[in-house]
Amino acid sequence: MTAPAVRPTALRHFAHVADDEVQRLFQHPPQPVTREDDTDVVALALGATLYLPAHRPALAGDVVRQRAAGVASVVLCLEDAVPDDQLAAAEANLVHHLRTLAAGTPDLPLVFVRVRHPDQVGQLVEALGEAADVLTGFVLPKFTGRTGPAFLDAVRRSSARLGRVLRVMPVVESPEVAHTETRTAALTGIADLVAAHRDEVLAVRIGATDLSAAFGLRRRREVTVYDVRVVADVIADVVNVLGRADGTGSVITGPVWEYFRGNPDRVFKPQLRETPFRVHDERPLRSELIAHDLDGLIREVVLDQANGLAGKTVIHPSHVPAVHALSVVTHEEHADALDVLGAGAGGGASASSYRNKMNESKPHRAWAQRLLQRAHVFGVARPTTSFVDLLGAVTPR
Repeated sequence: MTAPAVRPTALRHFAHVADDEVQRLFQHPPQPVTREDDTDVVALALGATLYLPAHRPALAGDVVRQRAAGVASVVLCLEDAVPDDQLAAAEANLVHHLRTLAAGTPDLPLVFVRVRHPDQVGQLVEALGEAADVLTGFVLPKFTGRTGPAFLDAVRRSSARLGRVLRVMPVVESPEVAHTETRTAALTGIADLVAAHRDEVLAVRIGATDLSAAFGLRRRREVTVYDVRVVADVIADVVNVLGRADGTGSVITGPVWEYFRGNPDRVFKPQLRETPFRVHDERPLRSELIAHDLDGLIREVVLDQANGLAGKTVIHPSHVPAVHALSVVTHEEHADALDVLGAGAGGGASASSYRNKMNESKPHRAWAQRLLQRAHVFGVARPTTSFVDLLGAVTPR
């Protein structure tokens, strides 16, 4: 007998923070999002997407516990995270724990499964029966114009079976994309597939680990992915082809941060200024972040956002608070966006309401529209709220 279906429920960022703290920190609190909302809004709501190997023995409990700690999206991985000789056991384990989730609490994150091959999509949906309603969709690995159609066809068949659209997140990570001589053709092929499946594609993910592997590289904990030039070049081209602001682009998510424990033998100084933490009486928080190498993650998230990426792939719960705190829209950014959009389509330029920059209506319009979508999902901070305040409120002590 299959488990009863789970009704889609609203998901709100910072719901695990006390109401009085939310009121203190936010001018406009984060708003609820369901998986049926506008594609770009749901994609932004992914936030820090936590990957969990599908063969974890306490998988359902892990998902519920991480949701209670603020995680908004999880990927249960049947691909690289699972050894080949454990795949069958991982599939059975995954089905068991998804049924458990479907029969239990409705307060779940957005749940995706990273499959290894197209046949797993239909097999998993069939094995789950009504419990498949717990799934938001699938992550499609090593996605190219050649491999993508079989995955997308399998998901469409399963969507038809369930009577609702299963979302997909293709991962750009193949050698064809990594290598310069084949990159343009590979990205064009991916773009064509994404365009043909616009209703299903939620976001495009970047597989920095596999892209680095194409060159035999692995970045150190003290450098960001943008310091690895061959990978940074790929990210730039992915955004160029797949992330345009002309209505054809998708949300592109930030690549994985791999480190979660401190390294006593640092080569470089910590990447977090001391002053903001001293001013907000949070020196112990800064020390904790540095001890767990999260200063490198914070720098990379800022660079992700500067390069047009949203959210991030993470492999440890300690990464989630930093990604989400940095996703909150500052009061200054929100004021600038309202100024830009309030100027109308006729254009023009004027000094910002903060009197520290020039806002131009036409060139800044797409930025402002995207920023307001993020403000809906992650909220707008009060003028007196800093990143340190937000991070302090969501970091377990």
